[in-house]
Amino acid sequence: MTGPLGPGARSKDILFIAWRDLANRRAGGSEVLVDRLASGMLARGHRVTLLCGGPVAERPYRVVRNGGTYSQFLRAPLAYLRNFRNSDLIVEVCNGMPYLSPLWCRRPVLCLVNHVHTDLWSMRFLPPVSTIGRNIERVVMPWVHRRNLFLTVSTSTAEALQQMGVAEGRIRQICNGVEEPDPPAPRSPEPLFLAIGRLTDYKRLDLLLRLWDRVRHVVGGKLVIAGDGPERSRLEALAGPGVVFTGRVSEQEKHRLLCSAWLLMHPALIEGWGIVVAEAAIRGTPAVAFDVPGLRDSVVHGQTGMLVQTEGQFASAWASLAINQRRREQLGRAARTRALRLHWSAAVEGFADVADEAIKLGRSQHCRLPPQPRGGRGPPPQAARPAQPPQAARPLGSFPPEGAERRATRFRSSTRPRVSRSARGRTGPGARPGCWPGCCATGISAARRSSSMWGAATARPSRPWQARTRGTGSRGSTGPPTA
Repeated sequence: MTGPLGPGARSKDILFIAWRDLANRRAGGSEVLVDRLASGMLARGHRVTLLCGGPVAERPYRVVRNGGTYSQFLRAPLAYLRNFRNSDLIVEVCNGMPYLSPLWCRRPVLCLVNHVHTDLWSMRFLPPVSTIGRNIERVVMPWVHRRNLFLTVSTSTAEALQQMGVAEGRIRQICNGVEEPDPPAPRSPEPLFLAIGRLTDYKRLDLLLRLWDRVRHVVGGKLVIAGDGPERSRLEALAGPGVVFTGRVSEQEKHRLLCSAWLLMHPALIEGWGIVVAEAAIRGTPAVAFDVPGLRDSVVHGQTGMLVQTEGQFASAWASLAINQRRREQLGRAARTRALRLHWSAAVEGFADVADEAIKLGRSQHCRLPPQPRGGRGPPPQAARPAQPPQAARPLGSFPPEGAERRATRFRSSTRPRVSRSARGRTGPGARPGCWPGCCATGISAARRSSSMWGAATARPSRPWQARTRGTGSRGSTGPPTA
């Protein structure tokens, strides 16, 4: 893991807003990614907090529970306003339903998208909920984050974001990592095929069970399905002979299964990257998967595994690799060689660079600096005002023409320099770095000094009953002078 902060570097407060903690029974690759990034940034000397819903567990970094599966989206703004308003960076993890954090926070934001859920809304919800959710992800989320950077872990997700309208120049990509495993366990002498992950609808394990009925007479052995999820009872009812459900397994049991399996079977409809593919690859186990977003990034067809288009091709690749031991071992060696180049330290290093870029971008936008002239800092030069024609003096004690007071007030309110509350009265060391004099560095005093530029035409007409006169009225009287 990367070392602490270098000389001159400043520790940052980083807030991850995510759907789940790794302790959740439905946690997957997105939660693993957030945990590794948060732990890596903590090791670099930054202060890291994870704000999420559902069950949580103790981590090296701070974890704050924020309601349940759906209530957390309403409670996140309140939690931010109460406890995290001084964060240097907000990392919004968008897993289908976004938090839309730029609408309720004024800090730099980085939008982390593991994969796009556009095709999954109709599988999870019925209309009109699915239609609303799909449009929020495809239309609202890109528009709300139109000034922020997006971070992905695969080329497939980057392309999906571009199709949603996100400019290519605002998309950054890092690589997933994989932990170096313990000493390898022996390979199973009997045919053993493994599917591991959350048992949910888009993993399409029901399809895998149907294909198993077609190939088990040829390949023999058994199919092991490791993991838990809402689809488990239905899948157990569909399973035929030779299928074993293990439920949620420990890391040691997971390591043993990945080492002993002949092939990793991955029939998912879509993935962000497919981190379990890399976990199997580093143990020399090739994968058979569909050519879908995410998996086409983690599996190199014909080199580290097989990518197929149809169910028939899936069954054919499954059977052929089960029979051909030499080809299977060749793919396993190439998969391990590629996986050894994937390090979490590189992912953390890339994330740290993107985080610094997002903070600089967010500060420049919130500060709203005007364009600086060439040759150094300073406010842009003011254009010379045309000479105003002399105005006839109004006799003391006369009223302005009807409507003049209203027009002058309206013009003055539209031209007065606007100064934010946070910038009022801030000068010297308290000023935001990079501002030219007259921005938030000098606060309200700059606005007062610039009042001389409003011109005589915008000055408030003097009210005759508030004027200093001799013999008529008095200073501060509340009505017109009496004759």
